[in-house]
Amino acid sequence: MEISRVQADSPGREDRSNRSLNNEWVEITNTTRDGINLRGWTLRDDDGNRYRFDNVRINGRATIRIHTGNGRDTRTDLFQDRRDYVWDNRSDTATLRDDRGRTVDTESWGRSHH
Repeated sequence: MEISRVQADSPGREDRSNRSLNNEWVEITNTTRDGINLRGWTLRDDDGNRYRFDNVRINGRATIRIHTGNGRDTRTDLFQDRRDYVWDNRSDTATLRDDRGRTVDTESWGRSHH
């Protein structure tokens, strides 16, 4: 499993509209041939905002996109149902952890702010 793409800066005006929030997303890709259940896995940012996966299965070699705003979860798109942006445009780190809390992958962008 890896974080394959991040769009931290939603295109257009950042007006906190649901459309704008959903144009902020992280993609994770199952790099194995086998399906994986992500129940209990988490995706979080540097500020401690955390998204916890429910009973979500990702097929082998498949990619799933986790949007910030509201929507109906499908096999390819999940929604955090937030009303504010999560990912910092300038610099942040997305961390994917498994159900035991082990870091599976991280993706950082911008300058480190530590």
